[in-house]
Amino acid sequence: MMERTSKRIPLAALATALLLTSGCKSTQPPASTESADSKAPAQQIGGEDVVVLKRAATSNGTKPEFLTATILPGHGMDFLQITANIPGKGVTEILVAPTVSEAASRINADPANPKSNPPAFGGAFLVPYPNRIRGKVSADGKTITTSWDGKPITLPANWAGTNPGAEKHAIHGLITTSKAQDVTVVDSGDGQTLTASIHAGNFGGYWPSQTNIDFTIALHGDAVDATIVAHNIGETPEPMAIGWHPYFAIPSGDRTQARLEIPATELAEVNNYDDVFPTGKLKPVKGTIYDYTSPDGAPLADHFLDDNFSHLTRTDGKVEVKITDPRSNYGIDIEGLSPEIKTVQVYAPPTKQFVAVEEQYNFGDPFGKEWHGMDTGMVTLKPGQSTEWHVRLQLFTPKP
Repeated sequence: MMERTSKRIPLAALATALLLTSGCKSTQPPASTESADSKAPAQQIGGEDVVVLKRAATSNGTKPEFLTATILPGHGMDFLQITANIPGKGVTEILVAPTVSEAASRINADPANPKSNPPAFGGAFLVPYPNRIRGKVSADGKTITTSWDGKPITLPANWAGTNPGAEKHAIHGLITTSKAQDVTVVDSGDGQTLTASIHAGNFGGYWPSQTNIDFTIALHGDAVDATIVAHNIGETPEPMAIGWHPYFAIPSGDRTQARLEIPATELAEVNNYDDVFPTGKLKPVKGTIYDYTSPDGAPLADHFLDDNFSHLTRTDGKVEVKITDPRSNYGIDIEGLSPEIKTVQVYAPPTKQFVAVEEQYNFGDPFGKEWHGMDTGMVTLKPGQSTEWHVRLQLFTPKP
C-alpha cells in the first residue's frame, strides 16, 4: 500500500459546509469551497470535530456532481449531510438533516437518549447488526437476551413501538455513540478521502468477541463511496452484520410523484408496522404495491413503507436501488457492492419527504426462531477473519 500524507481539513471548510447545507443558492456553485473566515472554531459533535470532505465543482452546472460530505467521527462515523450540484436546481442537500449546529444541539444534549441513537436524520452506520433483534426482556426492561450458536447474547433494549405494551427490543447496532480514532483526510484526485477506525472491543460487553472497525469514505464528483471492514481480533467466533441508515431527501418536496426502484422479488412479512417484527414468512412482491422491480421503478404515492426486501437481483454484481424525483430532474443510485448484502430495508412514511434505503447483510431479528434455521444473512467471523460492506452513491438525470 502506498503511503499517503494526511491533510488536515481547513477550519474554513466547515463554515462553507454550513452555507451549502442551508439550501439551494445557485445553479453553479463557486469554483472554490473555501471561506474567508478561517478563525471559526471547529464544531464538535460527540466530543470530536465534525469533518467536511469537499471538492470544487467542475462541470459548470451541466451534469450532477457531488460537492461535500459531512461526517461525525464523534458519533459512530455517521454521515450528517451530503451536498451536490444538480443542473437547474443548484446546490442541493442529498440527505434530510439539520445544520451542524442544530445536530450538535440535539445529539450533545442527551447522547444516551435512544431517540438519538441513531438520530432520525443523516445516515448512521449500523454495526454489528442492523435492524431489530428480539429476546427475553430483563426484569428491569433494560436488556434483552437472545441466542447465537447456542450461546446467550444480551443486548440493550433500546426500542419499542408506540402501542400500549409494545415489546422492547434491540435495534440498529452498538456503535452509534462510539468515537472514531486515527481520523485522516487526504486529497484523492477529484475529491477527498477520509479513513478512521472504531476500536469497538466487545461492544461494551455485549458481543462474543473483540472487533476493530475500519472506515473509508471517499468523495468524488461522480460518486460517494462508503466502505466498512469489521475485523474479529478476539479469540472466539462472532456474528457480524453491517448496514447503513441514510435518509435520502426528495428535493422537490413532492413525495407522491417520486419513484423507487428495488431489484427484489420478495418481502419479509411483519406482524404490524408498530413493532415491525418479521413473522418468518417471505412473500412475493409481484402483483402488490411493493413491486418496485420495473426499470423505471414505481411511484411512492401515499404508500407507507417499513419493509425488508430480499432475493435481490444484481446488475454487474451490484444491488442497485434508485430514487427518482422527476419534478427536480434528480435521481440517485444506491449501489450495494458487497456480496454479503442480502436485504434492503426501506422506510418511507407518507407524511415525510424522504426515503431511507438501508442496504444491509441481514433480515430483521436474525437470531429469531421464526426463521426455522434459515440463513438470515449474519456472517460468522472466526478469530482473524474480516468482512467488508461497501455502498456507492451515484447521481443521474432521469430520462424525460
